[in-house]
Amino acid sequence: MKNIGVLVSGGGTNLQSVIDNIESGKINGQIKVVISNKESAYGLERARKHGIKAIYLNGEKEIIGELKNNDVDLVVLAGFLKILSHDFTRAFENKIINIHPSLIPSFCGKGYYGLKVHEAAVEYGVKVSGATVHFVDENTDTGAIIMQKTVDVLPDDSAQDLQKRVLCVEHEILSQVIAKFCEDKIKLVGRRVYIED
Repeated sequence: MKNIGVLVSGGGTNLQSVIDNIESGKINGQIKVVISNKESAYGLERARKHGIKAIYLNGEKEIIGELKNNDVDLVVLAGFLKILSHDFTRAFENKIINIHPSLIPSFCGKGYYGLKVHEAAVEYGVKVSGATVHFVDENTDTGAIIMQKTVDVLPDDSAQDLQKRVLCVEHEILSQVIAKFCEDKIKLVGRRVYIED
């Protein structure tokens, strides 16, 4: 069984989805700790309701230390609004994944987070958007892509409409990737990711 550490900055709906999938037996892993860089993040409360250790830490060295103290095999960024340093990504190389609310490499990188991503997609007039789970490297949203899923962008969509539909897809593919990681079924070769059935 793999040990998982989850980093959140906000409400933690992706965290909740992962918790639900662990509790239903779809993910063979356990969340050892949930860490937020914001003391008021509701994600911490979600974790505590399920008996999961949940703490506020803002310093990166402290976060790395806490993850290592909990023997974390996989670090999941679930709406964590802070760019990780080289030290962090090196400490957990190929063991950090992020969920991004667009089809990378579109609408990603510095400044693209939350509703801003969907506003940009709607404004640009794209016909499809979606979500991407990717490995995290030292740059923003540039790590190898593990899984993507699309949603249609409708002509009259607001950014909020699109955000709701993409969030459903985020919940789905994030848990799928975590389940595969916990079964050692994800293989990275260069930038290509292979997922076993």
